Amino acid sequence: MSRPDTDHLLLPDAEADVRPSPQGAAARRALLAHPVVLLIGIVLASLNMRAALASVSPLVSDISQSFGLSSTASSLVTSVPVLFLGLGALVAPWLARRFGSEPVLLFALLLLAVGILVRVAPSTVALYGGGVLVGTAIALLNVLMPGLIKRDFPDRAAPMTSVYTGAMIAGATLVAASSVPLEKAFGGSWEASLAVWSLLAVLAAVAWLPQVLIARGRTGHEVRVTSTRSGSGTGPGSASGATGKSVWRSALAWQVTLFMGLQSLWSYVLIAWMPTIFTDHGMSRSTAGVIFAFNNLIQVAGAFAVPLLAGRMRSQRPLIVLVTSLVAAGYAGLMIAPVSGAWLWAGVLGIGQGGAVGLALTMIVLRSGDAQTAARLSGMAQTVGYLLAAVGPLAAGAVHQATGGWTIPIALVLGVCAAALAVGLFAARDRTV
Repeated sequence: MSRPDTDHLLLPDAEADVRPSPQGAAARRALLAHPVVLLIGIVLASLNMRAALASVSPLVSDISQSFGLSSTASSLVTSVPVLFLGLGALVAPWLARRFGSEPVLLFALLLLAVGILVRVAPSTVALYGGGVLVGTAIALLNVLMPGLIKRDFPDRAAPMTSVYTGAMIAGATLVAASSVPLEKAFGGSWEASLAVWSLLAVLAAVAWLPQVLIARGRTGHEVRVTSTRSGSGTGPGSASGATGKSVWRSALAWQVTLFMGLQSLWSYVLIAWMPTIFTDHGMSRSTAGVIFAFNNLIQVAGAFAVPLLAGRMRSQRPLIVLVTSLVAAGYAGLMIAPVSGAWLWAGVLGIGQGGAVGLALTMIVLRSGDAQTAARLSGMAQTVGYLLAAVGPLAAGAVHQATGGWTIPIALVLGVCAAALAVGLFAARDRTV
């Protein structure tokens, strides 16, 4: 039996519970009359969705030396933004309904630029405080971008999703590969290497400004009004869809959420520590940065292929086994032969990571019975998932500091892979919330 058409649910929408006013509909048509401007804005915003995170990892040893940080304290440099990816996801839907996606997206890009600059100020408070701003800004982008694409490109959601995810991965790849060369070009200044990426956020904000002005100019007020349908709240106790059932009380929703969180955890451990694992085993920082960039780039293969396969299967259990096995094999390789097999492990991990995040996002849609449920399940999965993922870099750094090596931290991540496999097999069943 073929699966029902899920194209209309492909992207959970942060504005699922709102409808445009007549003025808002006119403004939306005005925006879509300039698709090139909109496309440029989407691509530039997407380039920023991982760049500020990927830029830190190749430079974490220099940042640690500059401030005299321990491994545990260093891990907070990457854990704090991830923590606020989850907390920021809580407020993003409310902001989108209250002000509209375009103004909030513009605000997020400006906040990101400010956060990047604050992070390089000569203070540990600024280092971590900038991480708070960076994580919050990226959380807003994470939640708003899928819904904006679903709203403005309902008949081309799949190719536009490929555009924005491809740009997101390209941004992370570019930044990871160039962080160390930029540091050298700026005379050994890691601060300048990180700060330069604020320009990318400003450029994206400039690209979004015309869209915000068009929307506001055509309406003179907010372009969206809240639906009066009962049960349209978004908090943890709010209803899900028309059924009135809360996703927070659904075992299946928790299974999907835990898989999202566990796969995010193993990915953010790599984002935080992969270059350091290589350099601690004698690899140069430049080579480690390039291999880390390759890991980011190769993720696009898994992120593209796995969701396509998942949509054609009633149960996604074989894909759960595949992606968790690839990630586990890659981590085991980092434990056994981190330098001699570095390119192989980076590739295996990249395919597994990309496939896992693509599968996690696809299961949000496939396990949801309607668009409202998909939006709420997406919010739940991102909030809880990123809060869980924030534990990963911090715990890995603390265990590394306590043991003086990477064997036990990697072994613990292999345990995370086993847990993800177990919960994923439940989440992949052909059921809906």
